Amino acid sequence: MNKIIAKNPNARHNYTIEDTIEAGIVLSGTEIKSIRAGKVNLKDSYAGIKNGEVYIYSMHISPYEQGNIFNKDPLRDRKLLLNKLEITRLYGKIKQKGYSIVPISLYFKGDIVKVELGIGKGKKLYDKREDIAKKDAERRMLQAGRQ
Repeated sequence: MNKIIAKNPNARHNYTIEDTIEAGIVLSGTEIKSIRAGKVNLKDSYAGIKNGEVYIYSMHISPYEQGNIFNKDPLRDRKLLLNKLEITRLYGKIKQKGYSIVPISLYFKGDIVKVELGIGKGKKLYDKREDIAKKDAERRMLQAGRQ
C-alpha cells in the first residue's frame, strides 16, 4: 500500500510520459520528518544524470521546525537510488532528442520514501491545447449524462 505524499502537477501536462520507474531517495532525518508533515513540493523539480548517478533537482523540502542545526538546504540536490542497469537504460532514453526524466510523485512504500520518475517527451503548445479540449469535452458529456 503506497501513501502518496506529493504529486507533480506539471508532469503529465508538460510531458508525454512513456515509461515510469521507481527510485529510492537519499534523505536526512529532518527531511524525513518534514516529508511526514507533508511539507514537500515537486512542482519545478526535474532529474538528471551526473557522474553515472541520478539526482533530483529543485525538489523543495521545507526545513523542519524543531530541526535546528541539522536542517539541510531546502533545494539541495538529492541522490536517487537506482541500480546500474536502470541508470544505463535511463541514460540511453534521455540521450534521444527531446526526452527528459521528470519526477511524477513522491510516496511512502512502507516506511521508505520512493520517487516515481517518468521518462517523457516535452509536449508542444498545440498538444497541451488538445488535451485540455478533450478533458473539457469529457466533462461536458458527464454533466449532460447527469441531467
